[in-house]
Amino acid sequence: MPDKSSQFVIRSKIWIEDIQGNVIFGLGRYRMLDAIGRTGSLQAAATEMKMSYKALWMRIRASEKRMGQQLVVRQGRGSRLTAYAQSLMKQFKRLQLIVLKESDEVYESLMAGHLSS
Repeated sequence: MPDKSSQFVIRSKIWIEDIQGNVIFGLGRYRMLDAIGRTGSLQAAATEMKMSYKALWMRIRASEKRMGQQLVVRQGRGSRLTAYAQSLMKQFKRLQLIVLKESDEVYESLMAGHLSS
């Protein structure tokens, strides 16, 4: 019979907030920026994400305001990511991978044995 604990996995979400509890950056903002970077368009990114243009733009602007850094700039009839946004995305992805790896290891050592029958 397979070990019952192997039927379970740990899941976690990480995001960054300011001291007032406002979201600065997380997976949602990452996905928005990724879509903007790939499509070169806020409208196309919003459509791809099944969001309104305004909702996407307001979230990006809120993050820019809270960080004091520009993430997206107009380029002709489209938009592109700033170098800061690209760096932020790269570092966030690294952070996610580290947290996932560490949480898997901690879960395995602390919890996995307690979930078996």
